[in-house]
Parts: sequence; C-alpha cells; structure tokens
Amino acid sequence: MTYSNTLRNIFVLILLAVTLQNCNTKTKDEEETPKQDSSSVVKAAPEELNSDQSALLQEVLGTSTDGVFRSISFGDPLSKVKATETYEMFEDAADHVGFTKETEKLETIDIQYFITSDKKVNKIMVDVYLNSPDATKQLWNAAKGHFTELYETPKEKDKTVSWFKNSVHVTMEDVSEGKDYGLKFQFTPDKNVLAVK
Repeated sequence: MTYSNTLRNIFVLILLAVTLQNCNTKTKDEEETPKQDSSSVVKAAPEELNSDQSALLQEVLGTSTDGVFRSISFGDPLSKVKATETYEMFEDAADHVGFTKETEKLETIDIQYFITSDKKVNKIMVDVYLNSPDATKQLWNAAKGHFTELYETPKEKDKTVSWFKNSVHVTMEDVSEGKDYGLKFQFTPDKNVLAVK
C-alpha cells in the first residue's frame, strides 16, 4: 500500500466520521425542535384564543353590585337601562332592547332586556359566545361558583343549572353545538316582584 493510498483512506475515514457526526447532530436537533415547538404551541393556543374566564364573567356582570344584573333590577324603566348600559345597542324593539360587546379575544357578549307593555324590565337574557370548549368549561365553573355564592345551592339538569332566591330565578345553560361554543344566562323575577313595582 502506497503512502498516497493510506493518506486517501485516512481522509475518507475522517470525512465519513465528520459526515456521520453531522447526521447525528441534525437528527438530535430535528428531534428536539419539534418537541419544543409542539409543546409550546399546545400551551399557547388556549391562552391566545381565550380570555381569563373569571375576568370575562366580571365583564358580563358589570362592576356594580346594585340590582339583579349590571345595576338593573326587575321593574326598572327602559330609560334606566338605556342610560346605564355601556355596551353598543344593536336592537330596539317593542318588547326588548339588545346590547353587544366583542372582547379583545373576539368573544361576543349579547344582552337583551325584555320589557313589559309599560316599558319596565321583566326578563334579562345574556348570550356569551366563546372560542373553545375549555373557555366554555372555565366560564361555566366561574359563573356556577359566583351564582352559588349569591343564591346558594343550584338545581342541575343535563347542561342547565338554575338558582332561585329573593324572588330571582337565574338559569345558566351550555348552548355549545359543533364548533360553536357558549353559555346562555337568563334572569327572571318571581311574578310578585313586578306587581310591587
């Protein structure tokens, strides 16, 4: 074997070793990178899509503790609703007015105040449209805790929970269907409440 053949063989072996090392390094990087990316995507997606549901519940309910809902009580005049409600009005019908707000996370809150013939509030309905099943579950749990604290032990049936105390009925329903997620709240008075006002 000549000197040049030996040198060539050594060079080929070194080149082969370097190539194998690079292949192993790339394989490790490729294996590690997707693991990091996929876990960060899985964790980040809900945070990017959904609001903090406790904060969203506070947004829905408003900051005032007066009244039954957002400073409004049953029997209050329509003029008080229009003066008090901060959301954008989207309906003004003979039997109800509707207000809406879209959050930064593109969740939608629609509120309808139903009124009697003499323009007094007799029912409030709220639809909250959400982005995921997780958000729906979180808002459900936050609302259930809140209303149970206010109105005590609820009655539960399927996807509906209801409370009754101090002449106020509150019902919460999971209205999610397919890829549409959300909750519906309904506030109604005992019949005697409106007779007094």
